[in-house]
Amino acid sequence: VQLQASGGGTVQAGESLRLACGVSGSAFSFDVGWYRQAPGEQRELVAAISREGSTMYEDSVKGRFAVSRDNSKSTVYLQMNSLKPDDTAVYYCNVGTYYNGRHYYNNAYWGQGTQVTVSS
Repeated sequence: VQLQASGGGTVQAGESLRLACGVSGSAFSFDVGWYRQAPGEQRELVAAISREGSTMYEDSVKGRFAVSRDNSKSTVYLQMNSLKPDDTAVYYCNVGTYYNGRHYYNNAYWGQGTQVTVSS
């Protein structure tokens, strides 16, 4: 399984970005999580979508971010609206396990990350 994250960039506060995570190498039936890591911080879970379409969001992005999937394209998206400077980080996608409303990452399946920078 290989993952390719894309769609990052530099935007101003209040603007939007849409990240995409392409999954290849196997049938697309995975639980996918989006994580982010800011400089000097630990990587944290942001949002996730199960193979059945259930979703979860970290509290700070609820109401602003939306995760979705297009199984025909083997791609998971993260729509990020009303971006804030605190959202600045490298965003990663991961194929892991969605259980009890959370995503548990698998260290074997990280994408390369895409930088999101939000200026005030």
